[in-house]
Amino acid sequence: MLIQNVKAQDLTFSQFYEQPLLRNPALAGVFTGDLRVSTVYRDQWSSITVPFRTEAMSIEYKRPMQGSNDVLTLGSQMTLDQAGDIQLKRTQFLPVVNYSKSLSDDKDSYLSIAFMGGPVYSQFDPTLVRTADQFQGGSYNPNAPSSQMFTNNGYNYWDLATGISYSSSYGDAGRFYIGAGYAHFNKPIIHSVTGTIENFLYPKITFNIGLNTPITDRNRIIAFADYFTQNGYRQLLGGFLYGFDFQKFYNDDPYTIYFGSFLRWGDAFVPVIKMDFKHMTIGMSYDVNVSKLKTVSNFRGGFELTASYHGFLKVTNSTLEKLRCTRF
Repeated sequence: MLIQNVKAQDLTFSQFYEQPLLRNPALAGVFTGDLRVSTVYRDQWSSITVPFRTEAMSIEYKRPMQGSNDVLTLGSQMTLDQAGDIQLKRTQFLPVVNYSKSLSDDKDSYLSIAFMGGPVYSQFDPTLVRTADQFQGGSYNPNAPSSQMFTNNGYNYWDLATGISYSSSYGDAGRFYIGAGYAHFNKPIIHSVTGTIENFLYPKITFNIGLNTPITDRNRIIAFADYFTQNGYRQLLGGFLYGFDFQKFYNDDPYTIYFGSFLRWGDAFVPVIKMDFKHMTIGMSYDVNVSKLKTVSNFRGGFELTASYHGFLKVTNSTLEKLRCTRF
């Protein structure tokens, strides 16, 4: 006879900086190169229940605008999420376009405005659903009929997001960016699989910051932070990485190893290791659960693996000599 509301939020990654389009579509193109392809795999809560597995890939391609220092970035964000006993899946394909307006002659400061949108598909396996009337005599009987009827095994909707960011430099080789994103501003309608309820996806507002500052010519610190609010819930995720270059930083192809940690406030402490070599980046992290769930999880959270490629295409429309981008 009691009713309690349950509020849900968008998925997020511990190495959130490796999937910038999920943070803010206006962060597309904020990297050194013409092309970047980033992937991530996450396995969470396997110590408690059926693992929540999430995979994502983003693609970004930049090209300069003729007659100006402005840059246009085209790309796409793709994710596949699977969770729970009924194998609830969500697949999304979100193309993005980001226009970066040059604010200085030295090509260091840019104001970017972006839009992202596309279809989202969600499905589950109704044969794996266990309902109350299938428990007979205190045990579950998979052959027992259920009065719960499903009109479909999923739902689809169109999702839209927008964002703005500003990137610039400071000192001799320091770079930074700040940004704000607004996701689900079209409030996508979600239809109940029982055909009785309609709801909508709550908008999400995100604030982003990134900082890259050299300490010496071979050492540097990179810091990231995100704050977002959605459906009455707020989350802060931030931290830093300390990098050491095995080759002198200003060489064309430095080999850099990073160590650091991030904190998802009230939820998890996240140690991270990352390595850059030539055009590739590989990162690993693990969530050490520190929330109230730690009593059950024994501090175990989720493992995450990331990999990305970025580089210049060295063609006539390359940004090689056109744009000095943030080295993130």
